[in-house]
Amino acid sequence: MNSAEDLQQLASESLLAHYAEYCEGAVIVDAEARIVWMNERYPERLGIAVPEQVVGQEIEKIIPNSLMRQVVETGRPIMLDIMEFGDAAFVVTRLPLHDKAGKVVGAVGFMLYDDTRHVLSLMSRYQRLRSDLAEAKKKLAEARKTKYTFASFVGAGAACSAVKQAARRAARTTAAVLILGETGTGKELLAQAIHAASARIDAPFVAVNIAAVPETLLEAEFFGVAPGAYTGAERGGRDGKFKLADGGTLFLDEIGDMSPALQAKLLRTLQEGEFEPVGSNRLTTVDVRVIAATSRNLEKMVADGQFRADLYYRLNVITLRTPPLRERLEDFALLADYLVDSICRNQGMPPRGISAGAINRLCQHDWPGNVRELANVLERALLMSDSDTLEADDLDAVMPATPVDSPKVVSLRPVGMAEAVAQAEREAIRQALQSARGNKAEAARQLGISRAALYEKMAALGVDAQLA
Repeated sequence: MNSAEDLQQLASESLLAHYAEYCEGAVIVDAEARIVWMNERYPERLGIAVPEQVVGQEIEKIIPNSLMRQVVETGRPIMLDIMEFGDAAFVVTRLPLHDKAGKVVGAVGFMLYDDTRHVLSLMSRYQRLRSDLAEAKKKLAEARKTKYTFASFVGAGAACSAVKQAARRAARTTAAVLILGETGTGKELLAQAIHAASARIDAPFVAVNIAAVPETLLEAEFFGVAPGAYTGAERGGRDGKFKLADGGTLFLDEIGDMSPALQAKLLRTLQEGEFEPVGSNRLTTVDVRVIAATSRNLEKMVADGQFRADLYYRLNVITLRTPPLRERLEDFALLADYLVDSICRNQGMPPRGISAGAINRLCQHDWPGNVRELANVLERALLMSDSDTLEADDLDAVMPATPVDSPKVVSLRPVGMAEAVAQAEREAIRQALQSARGNKAEAARQLGISRAALYEKMAALGVDAQLA
């Protein structure tokens, strides 16, 4: 049985013979790029009457556009090329020849085709693959863009307006942001809105739900995997979320669920702007803005030793608190109307409405699941009702019973968007004037408007500074 070395030697010896026999032409040059041999077909293709006379000649004297000298001098092959000769064009390949010590001692060239049309199908496939790759990259880039803006954070009440104003200020910076709030209050929506309003809007927004990724996979999810890092790893390696978010924003949802070991690695990455992929010894540098969110009490976790204090301080540069739904009663009319309209569009239903009585019914509930729970209740009610307008009875069928002593009752008069905004502006102005103890210049500064604009709004909205 032949050994591997024998087979390799046999392949090397037969390669030249096979190529020379089946290709349209073959030529060998020495280390000085002088021709030492041509097969019988090549002189015919080149129109050479006496083939013996080309031996010893420099390759460029016989084939002016040849790049064989370049192959000899660099030791690098030119695997596929189109070479022009007079009015003809040939598809060629050029390979260096090495001695046993590895030194380049010459080169061999093969004319694969004497008609470039033979490679049109190959080039067509190559162009198609390039086009498919470009399209895939485009779709991936689109998927990394945000879907939400500040307009998507629906609400005109004081609490909602305050958090959106603070988030807009955060969007003008590159500082880390920590968003605190109960589940379903729109923490990721707010994070996307910050990214969309920032200078990084054209860069990726990458989100990771830490609670949804197994602990053993989190490090690879964050930092990626080097090629061949472990058995079963992808041959070409895999980029982690930090690399994918380079230049953009990385949103870390449920940061409180991160293990202490990974907290330390995350802290180093945030401090140094660099990390090592799993199985690699090379540092990768990234520029990532981090927005973290949690529904847990991080301060208590720090006090109990469950969360690193230094990481908490690194993340807690700008703090935003998304208000729970039970503290946004003034937003129910606007929010419910927005959700009903959105659900109808997504379900292919005709436009539906919601009555003032139904709004009052919604206000009786504590909404532990917040906006996510509200959207679920409204969708179920819409699917079970045939009326054009949702009534309180429609909601009773899909909601828990209302406590008898529930004090949460709002006006039965429907509130339009303009009036809801006006109510929110009145409340914001009153709070600012109270905080500034009647100093209108200071109140205007807190509201982010000019003093003249404050006077105009107070007059238009009927706000009395003495009663504020």
